[in-house]
Amino acid sequence: MAKITASVYTSHVPAIGAAMDLGKTQEPYWQKVFAGYEYSRQWMKENTPDVVFLVYNDHATAFSLEMIPTFAIGTAAEFKVADEGWGPRPVADVEGHPELASHIAQSVIQQDFDLTIVNKMDVDHGLTVPLSLMCGDAKKWPFKVIPLAVNVVQYPVPSGMRCFMLGQAIRKAVESFDANLNVQIWGTGGMSHQLQGPRAGLINKEWDNRFLDRLISNPKDLACVPHIEYVREAGSEGIELVMWLIARGAMADVADGPKPTVKHRFYHVPASNTAVGHLILENN
Repeated sequence: MAKITASVYTSHVPAIGAAMDLGKTQEPYWQKVFAGYEYSRQWMKENTPDVVFLVYNDHATAFSLEMIPTFAIGTAAEFKVADEGWGPRPVADVEGHPELASHIAQSVIQQDFDLTIVNKMDVDHGLTVPLSLMCGDAKKWPFKVIPLAVNVVQYPVPSGMRCFMLGQAIRKAVESFDANLNVQIWGTGGMSHQLQGPRAGLINKEWDNRFLDRLISNPKDLACVPHIEYVREAGSEGIELVMWLIARGAMADVADGPKPTVKHRFYHVPASNTAVGHLILENN
């Protein structure tokens, strides 16, 4: 059967992608950010999966305010890199896994989650920046990717508990797939940041690190945190962190299994007025 072996959590700051694309990673401002992913890239080479199920949010690229799916799963064989207004990032297009994606959609919908099935869409920095951070300057991504776009842009957005429970449903779906696949699930977005209004530039280091602590040790309790706390403590865009609960919900220990092993933890501010958080957890 297929198996989720690890989960990865990372911010997907668009300026990080620009820094990589423009060769600025060793500049003083950016060097500390990228140093936090040096271990991760080596770990990825040693633990390359067959498929990454990548949870992210679309930034008005594949979807607009005319159509806003809460959860949208990409089932295509290929996903082109989006033009977000200044041309597509100079990175490889993304190869999908239609068979596993369709199986997950079938299983999760039968578990009473309403997914939007997307057979064609372009993917933006929310998906490509995490790939670049973990894989470096890849001419071809070393695994297939199943995108799951989550609405954390236009309210109402899904609750932390709904996201956590969706992760559990995804795990069940993966484990019922009749092929021996190594699957990782990634949760992206966040951490604390606000891009507009009188609190623009807000970063809350203490809250962010407490979130990481709780994500590791007590995710069921963390899933109960209401939206208003994310907005109050982590800024208007801090709500992206509910996507990390999808990845955490898919780990083995939420079904009373052994706690995952923390392979890497990193936190840094600032990166383009955003807090960068990063975790790698392995199932035992």
